[in-house]
Amino acid sequence: MGCISYVGIDSHSYSQELRCYLGGKMDILVLGGTRFLGRHIVEAAREHGHKVTLFNRGVSNPELFPDLEKIHGNRAEDLDLFGSRKWDAVIDTSGYVPRVVRKSVMKLQNLADHYTFISSISVYANPSQPNLTEESPLEKPPDGVESEDIEQYYGALKVLCEDEVTTGFGYSALIVRAGLIVGPHDPTDRFTYWPWRIDIGGDVLVPGQPGWKTQFIDARDLADWIIRLIEKGQGGTFNATGPEQPLPIERLLEICEKVSGTDAGITWVSEDFLLKNNIQPWMELPLWLPGESHQGLQSASIEQALAQGLAFRSLESTVRDTLVWARSRPPEYQWRAGMPLDKEAELLHQWHTRTEVSGQVEE
Repeated sequence: MGCISYVGIDSHSYSQELRCYLGGKMDILVLGGTRFLGRHIVEAAREHGHKVTLFNRGVSNPELFPDLEKIHGNRAEDLDLFGSRKWDAVIDTSGYVPRVVRKSVMKLQNLADHYTFISSISVYANPSQPNLTEESPLEKPPDGVESEDIEQYYGALKVLCEDEVTTGFGYSALIVRAGLIVGPHDPTDRFTYWPWRIDIGGDVLVPGQPGWKTQFIDARDLADWIIRLIEKGQGGTFNATGPEQPLPIERLLEICEKVSGTDAGITWVSEDFLLKNNIQPWMELPLWLPGESHQGLQSASIEQALAQGLAFRSLESTVRDTLVWARSRPPEYQWRAGMPLDKEAELLHQWHTRTEVSGQVEE
């Protein structure tokens, strides 16, 4: 499915757009809605004046949104709790297994006009290819493999989930292939580490050399854009990350320093040295993907999304709000990504004191 609006072709989408044009409120069902992107989507929908119903297990942050209607259940088993309720739109933030997504789609086909599915940039078969577009080849599970192992087959399973949604909702299916989502309430710490680490100050270990680039999108920008697309009944598939051009890592670090007000010292450490010391890219040093095998994931094309109004707040705003939130967490918080300070200090010591061999630095 291409990245075009099908408004005017599908009657459901047309009525949905007309309702919003006339100032009407939409009734939106969110599958999930209390962790990270989901909570920002709920907040964006409310800011736009829409009514929101949450369907989740009631496990993650159950105290959120006390004034909203909540239906608690397991999406794999309890969809009958919907009864004969009707919604203008569904937003699925928690679909990872096609079997489960299929059940949701089949149940909601006659209960909702529009279905948004949050997918991932990780669906592409060749992550080393720069400038990945929505038409780039997609990941597939190995022949004969029907595993639901999300960690091992994340991208391939997301592709199959997308297929379930587009099969069930056709022109009224909106597929959002999100890049790295960042900002306040991010449970992964994959972006948060850098504002936090720069804020501490001192000698900061940064992998590689200046110039490598990264992509990410503030969850609040993504959420607002999704709601605006739903309001006009948009269908199709979109890469959704940012900023408008891939960002050099040194620029991000400069912004972190500016926002925190610290004077951190940056030490660039070679990728070979880090890999020889068994440092895990992406997790121990977030945003870092050495070599060229995953560079496509840091340079995906977002031209289609920009054409449909995707917009970004300033990077300073994202860094500042993320840092304020990170500072609010308890001191005993266990980070899910990033390098412990003592390990970083030891690596920096090894790097600074590495021995000279044959007149060259041994790395």
